[in-house]
Amino acid sequence: MTDNAPIIITANMGKADQIWADTLRAAHYPAERNVVKAHITLFHHLPPQHWPEIKARLAAMARECGAPDAMLSDVMMLGRGVAYRIDCPDLLMMRDELAEGLTGLLTPQDQARPRLHITVQNKVEPAVAKALHTQLSAGFRPRPFSITGLSAYYYRGGPWDAIQSWTFSGRSG
Repeated sequence: MTDNAPIIITANMGKADQIWADTLRAAHYPAERNVVKAHITLFHHLPPQHWPEIKARLAAMARECGAPDAMLSDVMMLGRGVAYRIDCPDLLMMRDELAEGLTGLLTPQDQARPRLHITVQNKVEPAVAKALHTQLSAGFRPRPFSITGLSAYYYRGGPWDAIQSWTFSGRSG
């Protein structure tokens, strides 16, 4: 039986980085809107009727690829929120490969290459976002960041329903 909810694909963070990002999100994201853990979105809306193909591509990629080198590189203003930029050329290349394999299934938003980031605040007044950006930027230093795998979720308007996750197990570099 095929689920009708769109599929979201994310990159998984290492445990310590996930705890760090979730803690920031819990502190700064409006509580009534904070219904998912901190995440790095690769695709926002894939068609669920193509799940078998999507699953096969994600599983193969995780099997073939090693964990990519990533850097937490900057604090970004989102207008009405704040995020941390992730620099990870290898993850973007993996995402490009997936996008090429899914040509014809992508929404306009998913056809564009994403700016990899972790949103820790969104949908607040611009002055509130600017204040948090100033606060987080003051002590920020770029640092390595752990990307460990890929996950798929169904989006139904509220909390995401996990479908499956894969850990990168191929060779790095």
